[in-house]
Amino acid sequence: MRRKSGKRSKAGTLRGSGRRGGSGIFRNWFSGNIFVVMLLKLFLVLVLLFLSRVMFYAFNLGYFSSLGTTEVLRLFIIGVRFDLSALLIINAPFILMNTFPFRFRENVIWQAVANSYFYVINTVALMANFGDTIYFRFTLKRLTADFFQYVGVGGDFDKLIPQFLHDFWYIAVIWFFFVALLVYGSTRFRISSSGSGKKGSWLMFAITNSVMLVIIGLLTVVGMRGGMQLRPISLVTAGDYTSAKNIPLVLNTPFSLVKSYDHEGLKSQTWFRKERALAEIYTPVHPAATAPFKNYNVVIIILESFSREHIGSLNHTLDNGRYQGFTPFMDSLIRCGMYFDAYANGKTSIQGIPSVLSGIPSLMNESFIQSGYASGKFTGIAGLLKPRGYTTAFFHGGTNGTMGFDSYSRLVGFDHYYGRNEYNNDRDYDGKWGIRDEQFFQYTAHTINGFRQPFAAAFFSLSSHHPYTVPGKYANIFRKGNLPIQQSIMYADYSLGEFFHTIQHMPWYKNTLFVITADHTSEGYYPYYQSDIGQFAIPLLFFKPASDLKGRRTVVAQQTDVMPTVLNYLGFDKSYLAFGNDLFDSTSTAGNFSIHYISGLYGLIKDGYYMEHDGNRCNSLFDIARDPLLKDNLVSKGVPAMPKLELFIKAYIQQYNNRLIENRMVVDEGRK
Repeated sequence: MRRKSGKRSKAGTLRGSGRRGGSGIFRNWFSGNIFVVMLLKLFLVLVLLFLSRVMFYAFNLGYFSSLGTTEVLRLFIIGVRFDLSALLIINAPFILMNTFPFRFRENVIWQAVANSYFYVINTVALMANFGDTIYFRFTLKRLTADFFQYVGVGGDFDKLIPQFLHDFWYIAVIWFFFVALLVYGSTRFRISSSGSGKKGSWLMFAITNSVMLVIIGLLTVVGMRGGMQLRPISLVTAGDYTSAKNIPLVLNTPFSLVKSYDHEGLKSQTWFRKERALAEIYTPVHPAATAPFKNYNVVIIILESFSREHIGSLNHTLDNGRYQGFTPFMDSLIRCGMYFDAYANGKTSIQGIPSVLSGIPSLMNESFIQSGYASGKFTGIAGLLKPRGYTTAFFHGGTNGTMGFDSYSRLVGFDHYYGRNEYNNDRDYDGKWGIRDEQFFQYTAHTINGFRQPFAAAFFSLSSHHPYTVPGKYANIFRKGNLPIQQSIMYADYSLGEFFHTIQHMPWYKNTLFVITADHTSEGYYPYYQSDIGQFAIPLLFFKPASDLKGRRTVVAQQTDVMPTVLNYLGFDKSYLAFGNDLFDSTSTAGNFSIHYISGLYGLIKDGYYMEHDGNRCNSLFDIARDPLLKDNLVSKGVPAMPKLELFIKAYIQQYNNRLIENRMVVDEGRK
């Protein structure tokens, strides 16, 4: 009588004749050996990870449009190294369960547990890759573990995830198709007793499979490390192969999440042994002003995603001089104030707010607010001005708790926080982020009007944020542009204009210094605004009615320059700490510059150059004026300015890292 294929033994282990689809010793071993089956399943996942990178590229083709076909293929091939590392890290338990040198590893229940883990972890990995295909457009980097901290501090994701699924449903469909391929393909590979070495003595089985455990274990460790080099590959390793702009094409999201989870904190640096030598190159300590203090009111307005690209008066050359922009009020206000072409210090709101209000950038894989260093001593413009009798308040129309802004504002000295709860009228709630800009700007104006002078207030807008909706009555008034955000930019600009129209008749208006900037940029459309520096380009305007603050300055500016510029303009009479410059002071020894951190690389704009540095060496150097799209890497061409720039960035990193680690983020009056 023929024995039925697939019969189970008394022990409950999987058995089979190996005749499925063919016969012979090789066929039996290839289709049934537990090690080969495991490798085939892992290889299938590797292929799917690679294909998901192709999809990532296809859906973000505009961002990577400057890359030639050869370069794209090169980065794809390099990316396999990172795919393999991520694959082995997340599947390590599955590999271990299939290489135990014991026969129970083929038990039905044991295999069910192993395969369940395999399907779940790789389904999640593919979901992360495909989710990042869209989320990347907002951060321009692969998702890292700080995302989960961001969710934890209140990101309104319970409302936003359904919106994302609605807007980008096709990504979910493609992900589901990939998961179906994973399940279907993996179930084609089955172990069998004849191919798994179950026959023979127990001793021979134990010896043979112990050797296989060691071999597979060593190969897995090498693969997880990304090779035999001294240190395992990390996010920064991708910078060895390409510029920061293209690093997301080399990495994959599971790798980024794993490598940034529970990562080491900042590393103390000792490039400069003596504090005096370090301070001569760069110091974040600003001395007390010598001019008399002027108790002007201060209102800092931070506009959501207000890239410089959206402002018509700043882009006369676009579209052969026909570019209109989307900010008619901002265009008019720029003509009345002191304007700087500035750069954001990060790509998210939670990075931008402390840069503007505390002079502290987030030069790490997580934002400063979310890091453990935020539990140390630090301050901001509100905390410094409060002892001078200032009333201080932070305004944001979002749901209270969003991104931890309420907690941060208290930490840095804001007496009052006004959010959606305080507004207390959900008829003006946009259903996603908070109170619409038009109404909340007006609420802010009238609330400030009740403050005792002098006061320092910060306002952070929200309407120019995905899903970029505008109230229905404006749908046919504000025009659309090349980017989905631009209609909502017009609405935010209109709301800003109405705010100024309301306050210009209030008694405190003429005694107030206004600062207007952005928290970060939006997705770029024109080539420059997709470049490594253009993707950080934001406006920065200082405006005081009936003052001499007028003109357009050409010096490099950044978000962390806001606090020192405001304090020195007021004549603040105590020393303080901020990682930026007073933009009105041309005597700074460090000179004007901008710095950011993305995908494991520091980006420095200074002295007409843009440098990318991994914390140990310079990866790339570009002449901005001659090469604004950053195509000609000068790092190996002996540029005379390069050693000086590298010395500066090391001094900056040492000051930043060591002060955060040692909790020296406020000035010790006894040591200054």
